Amino acid sequence: MQLTRRRLISAGGLAAAAAALPAAAAPAVRVRIRKFAFDPDTVSIKAGERIEWVNEDFAPHTATEADHSWDTGEMGKGGTASVLFETPGTHSYYCVYHPHMKARIVVTA
Repeated sequence: MQLTRRRLISAGGLAAAAAALPAAAAPAVRVRIRKFAFDPDTVSIKAGERIEWVNEDFAPHTATEADHSWDTGEMGKGGTASVLFETPGTHSYYCVYHPHMKARIVVTA
């Protein structure tokens, strides 16, 4: 197969575009919201990892830090949200619409 100028330019453009993309982020630890509960209700992660919540309920939910330092905002049915945790510590959180829904994240160094 002959390498034409057009293919060479196209290949060069793709290589440059790929080089400009950021490195893939580490996969998130998933917390499912179902039956008006966070599952699991306690998660341990390392600093620099991300939690992703997936709302499998019919009702809207949030994941909101007890001290309100972070909040996912409303997640409707099928909605997702994520938060990156960079500092070690323990985070208690709840759903603002359903305060009985409580869970905890433990972030280690």
